[in-house]
Amino acid sequence: MHNVAGMAKPKPQLRSADKASPDYLSRAYWNGTIKMSLSKFFILCVLHQRPMHGYDLTREVERTTNGCCSPTEGTIYPVLREFEAGGYVTSEAQIVSGRERKVYTLTDKGREAFKVAVEAWMEVTRCLVASERVVQTSSPSDGTCCA
Repeated sequence: MHNVAGMAKPKPQLRSADKASPDYLSRAYWNGTIKMSLSKFFILCVLHQRPMHGYDLTREVERTTNGCCSPTEGTIYPVLREFEAGGYVTSEAQIVSGRERKVYTLTDKGREAFKVAVEAWMEVTRCLVASERVVQTSSPSDGTCCA
């Protein structure tokens, strides 16, 4: 497309329709991001303790994290299906409190995945602690964070 003088016309910039960018200054944004990221970890964590059905899993994750992470049914069941498809958990129908429930058990592969997850989160934790020191001292990073 050229105008009369033979110069190329600038193309209009396309913008996504009314999609608001996240408020990175909002503690709620960061809390939500953290909760979403930790749900899979804590589902593996509580199943590492004992087999459970979905409702108990939700309550145990919430208890274990002191309410920091409280997955909903919309979160927990898709994760359990994903874990089952990958061979990280097995499920078995059992009667619990007079109702048939699907009880999930961590497999050896799931236990190994939990071990790897703990190692990864411990590395991230060290990075977070280092970042906190950087913020507290207000000095530039020496490059040791998240190496």
